[in-house]
Amino acid sequence: MDGLFDVPGAGPAPGTGSLSANTHSSAPLAVRMRPRTLDELVGQSQLRAPGSPLRQLIEGDRSMSLLLWGPPGTGKTTIASIVSQQTQRRFVEVSAVAAGVKEVRAAIDAARSELARGGQETVLFVDEVHRFTKAQQDALLPGVENRWVTLVAATTENPFFSVISPLLSRSLLLRLESLTDDDVSAVVDHALADERGLAGGYTLDDDARAHLVRLAGGDARRVLTYLEAAAGAASDTHIDLSTAETAVDQAAVRYDRQGDQHYDVISAFIKSIRGSDADAALHYLARMMEAGEDPRFIARRLVISASEDIGLADPTALTTAVAAAQAVQLIGMPEARLNLAQATIALAVAPKSNAVTLAVDAASADVRAGKIGQVPPHLRDAHYAGAKKIGHGKTYVYPHDEPFGVAEQQYAPDVIEDATYYRPTALGAEAAVKERWERIRRLVRGR
Repeated sequence: MDGLFDVPGAGPAPGTGSLSANTHSSAPLAVRMRPRTLDELVGQSQLRAPGSPLRQLIEGDRSMSLLLWGPPGTGKTTIASIVSQQTQRRFVEVSAVAAGVKEVRAAIDAARSELARGGQETVLFVDEVHRFTKAQQDALLPGVENRWVTLVAATTENPFFSVISPLLSRSLLLRLESLTDDDVSAVVDHALADERGLAGGYTLDDDARAHLVRLAGGDARRVLTYLEAAAGAASDTHIDLSTAETAVDQAAVRYDRQGDQHYDVISAFIKSIRGSDADAALHYLARMMEAGEDPRFIARRLVISASEDIGLADPTALTTAVAAAQAVQLIGMPEARLNLAQATIALAVAPKSNAVTLAVDAASADVRAGKIGQVPPHLRDAHYAGAKKIGHGKTYVYPHDEPFGVAEQQYAPDVIEDATYYRPTALGAEAAVKERWERIRRLVRGR
């Protein structure tokens, strides 16, 4: 947070700050190669197009707050830097990981003081804004509403879930897309040739380039980090595949446990199980485990899926899922990956039925609609003095005394006496349940 508490009037010159000041030769390659203008930005053609809101904001020098939403390494921090440099505004950076309400208010107060003296406007960059609490996000509102700062907030999470509505409504939301392999390859070419980068001092084999691009997973910052490591590992000025592989031991799975990837991958995992594709389900399971996802979270979703998507089509599915969850607690990772994999395969190949889900949803819908009704008198509690005098339990028929262990009597309130919630399928073990339930239902209701 360099410069956050600078004395008013003694702030950095236009276009300087924690981003642009770090361009000396010892700075990381990803920092040195940060684009300086919108035209240098790689990818995000929808944001760079003529007449686009972002270009109008920068070229028209407008005061408008931005909310940048996209995966890591797609240019969110870079756009904040470009807005600052091309509009000649002071740049102040606040990290949502380290800053609190006090720091946020201090930054906004300093910006307001600067404006009051006729000084520069301020770009306040908030990285990982989704990590701010509601109170911290509220502290940003006065600066945004009064335009004391041009807020540029970056997030990898869906802002409709992670950013408060007042801040969202006062900001221009820009969605950044993952970079394509061609985009990432262009970043590599630029870094190899540019004076700020490797300045033509290295050559890169095509297969080595393809390896770095593949491992980057659409992240420009990551590919530059890998390229710098490969250049450092090269014995001369030539980077071949072996050198690249040595420099980058393995790909870090692109999966943000706190962002959209967290929700997208678990969604794909559950839908693959529901769709009975064990291979796809195992792929998503592996992605989550390799990224360090909490195995208890995965186990909980398996337990839910066992009832939501399988139910009585395979009554052992819930037992299997619960056993896996218990195994995770008992032995932990990495061994528990085997238990999670076994449960994943078992649930994926099991016959499917959502009859349990539909049944409880239908029952809940009737309750919410006001179909409550009185408990029939013969079912009411009769274990207290005087209960039978008022008719509680008086005509109750004890099922175990009946020939088939099933008594013909009304159990549901009058308002839903004829309701049918559970409609078993003919899939898997539920086919036998369906046949038995239909017989029982006729006996209970005297039909």
